[in-house]
Amino acid sequence: MQKAVISVGGSVLIPGNDDAVYIRQLADMLREVSKEVQIAVVVGGGKMSRYYSETGRQLGGTVYQLDELGIGITRVNAKLLTVALGDIANSEIPLKAEECASMSEPGRIVVMGGTEPGHTTDAVAAMIARCMKADRVINASNVDAVYSADPRKDPDAKRFSKMTIKELKEVVGDEHDAGRSYVFDPMGVDIAMENRIDLFMVNGRDLSELRNAILGKEIKGTFVDSH
Repeated sequence: MQKAVISVGGSVLIPGNDDAVYIRQLADMLREVSKEVQIAVVVGGGKMSRYYSETGRQLGGTVYQLDELGIGITRVNAKLLTVALGDIANSEIPLKAEECASMSEPGRIVVMGGTEPGHTTDAVAAMIARCMKADRVINASNVDAVYSADPRKDPDAKRFSKMTIKELKEVVGDEHDAGRSYVFDPMGVDIAMENRIDLFMVNGRDLSELRNAILGKEIKGTFVDSH
């Protein structure tokens, strides 16, 4: 059985747009494809995480404390998805990538949030994939593909349907490159490159597209070849 790790952005899971309907449909789809692919899911924090971080900043919180607040929200979001998944999912949210990977098994869906300050949920997804020896990581975000720049700001941004992981590395840059477009976390790209894990970039609210990515089929988004 192939293995896939899905990074679901908080902006996809809870943007405030029929969220319960979407989460229920997402859970149904994940339950179905888990019969064919061994799945682990990492959930981001989204706007609620940013709200807590910004409020904490106004209260004088350190960068570390602000990260901790954001991570707390990712774990709440992860718990929300496990509620929808029911008994096929874990009851306790793992705190480390290694713990998530060890809990994963065929027919079971393990869901978690963030781990520690400095690690985005994209990076955590890549860490889990490395531990599980997964075939691919799916980045389910509110952007439908990889672009050369932010398509919402640059109408001339080039859209990629397929690229190598080295080309993706050029797009995202390094962790210390301020202002670069982080369509996928640079640390996560490095992990995927080192471990030859393919990446699929899709619009997470398009469930048929997300399903195809999990199954390793052709997608409308961006396929990033790690080989």
